[in-house]
Amino acid sequence: MDAVMGLEDGTVVRGSSFGTEGIVCGELVFATQFTGYEEALTDPSYSGQILMFAYPLIGNYGVNPDNFQSEHMQAEATVVREACLTPYHHGASMSISEFLREQHRIGIQDVDTRSLTIHIRSQGTPRACIIVGSSDGEEAVRLARAHPHISDLNLVEKVSCKAPYVIPPSGEGHGQKIGVLDLGVKQSMLRNLTDRGCEVHVFPSDTSPDVIEDDGVDALLVSNGPGDPKRAKDAISLVNVLAGTIPLYGICFGHQIISLGLGADTYKLKFGHRGANQPVKEMATGKVYITSQNHGFAVSEHSVEDTDLSITYLNLNDLTVEGTTSDYLKIYTVQFHPEACPGPNDTKSFFDRLARGVL
Repeated sequence: MDAVMGLEDGTVVRGSSFGTEGIVCGELVFATQFTGYEEALTDPSYSGQILMFAYPLIGNYGVNPDNFQSEHMQAEATVVREACLTPYHHGASMSISEFLREQHRIGIQDVDTRSLTIHIRSQGTPRACIIVGSSDGEEAVRLARAHPHISDLNLVEKVSCKAPYVIPPSGEGHGQKIGVLDLGVKQSMLRNLTDRGCEVHVFPSDTSPDVIEDDGVDALLVSNGPGDPKRAKDAISLVNVLAGTIPLYGICFGHQIISLGLGADTYKLKFGHRGANQPVKEMATGKVYITSQNHGFAVSEHSVEDTDLSITYLNLNDLTVEGTTSDYLKIYTVQFHPEACPGPNDTKSFFDRLARGVL
């Protein structure tokens, strides 16, 4: 079936659909990895966004629910050059097209995704709209321009759990009881903690500091999540209250939330970091890690100077802040995703630190 995508700058892209029919709008972002499409599409951090893959063939090893990062597809839609409809892999239970239909999500293919990626890198991240069953590019552009900016959306409430829950340890470790503030947590983060012998207590995004203190967790991990971190006011307030009382760890969105809670500032990147090949330098050792990332906002380097935080990592592509720490307040954060394993094990030491209770 015909499909058309319009961008807020007036660009119109035509292709064919896979998945379901309908109309969907969101912020159009690109990711550069050629594997991990199952994990990306189900990552709550992509809520509110249309996810485009720069790699030209997506779906060749099918879809396996064991790789999902949440219970369902979180990206609003997906854009690809070619969707493989006849995958081959022993773990695959369906094709990517069947997955989208099952999830009632839209996909558009036969799109020059590399050219569109270059366009976004030049012009910045746009709002977009996909219409399946139409070639009306003007209507798609109109709907894209009418869609709210991502900073105007409260996406954390949409993806956070509604009530606290506990996950027992699945491996041997130090017996730590770790709290997780769920701002859109990925399942692989939780598995990395339970595999290390941690009992994991997961809390909704609007949890009060008293609840976490009364629960008696040994440390709190502030998770990844979607949208503008400044919208997560409950989480920022919680960090401000708990800082210095229990150890705080943060990943990606959680790194930004902790920085905001300590008085630093954040800003929107032109086109964000989404892929599995972002070089990050550890300031103390000079060692460079190749990391997996997914974020459209970053912590302002100069704003960190007025806080109790110190910068621990920098992105070597654009020198953005990739991590902070405070020995005094017992805080350790990273902007990248140690659970995503691009190395594959280079940055998993983050979870070793957390499970052992060290910074």
